[in-house]
Amino acid sequence: MDHIILGLLILSSRTIYQLRNRIDKGLNLMYSSSTGSIQAALKKLLDKGYIDCREIGGNGRNKKEYFITDAGRQEFDNWINSPVDCGGTKCPELSKIYFMGFSDPENRLENIREYINDLKTKYKALKLICDEAESFIHPDSCEKLNEQAKEIIFFQLAAARFGRDMMSFTVKWYEDFLNEMRGSNE
Repeated sequence: MDHIILGLLILSSRTIYQLRNRIDKGLNLMYSSSTGSIQAALKKLLDKGYIDCREIGGNGRNKKEYFITDAGRQEFDNWINSPVDCGGTKCPELSKIYFMGFSDPENRLENIREYINDLKTKYKALKLICDEAESFIHPDSCEKLNEQAKEIIFFQLAAARFGRDMMSFTVKWYEDFLNEMRGSNE
């Protein structure tokens, strides 16, 4: 989460609400966007001197706006230029499948159907993000962007497409699994 926040703060200064909102729109496949996880990461980054904050006013309430420091830029630069860690993709929901044999058989099918519906909703959101981004980097639109902006958008879109494609695979896998479950119940 730390490096996600540093990357977002390189793009622009943000409040906790703005960070959470941005993570919810495409990055939540990589990290939880709970306010608690964001606050914990912000505290750690503040303690290390990688970010700082300032009070800003708005609607009669002061908010903290976070921004990256030179040390934070250096940390982000070190991280982004290091090899990709192949720690694997974690799927915590698979632990539920692993132990599902202990669950109430009457609830299993319904729980998997609900999960598939949730996955399809997330897939539609990711597809929309990808479609919008792909239209944004269309050659006609792209001429207005500088080279660095084109590169940033290219890689952000690649991550969004990965999420979309992974979600598509996951939906199909769970639909096949649901069909197998139905076959074993007959």
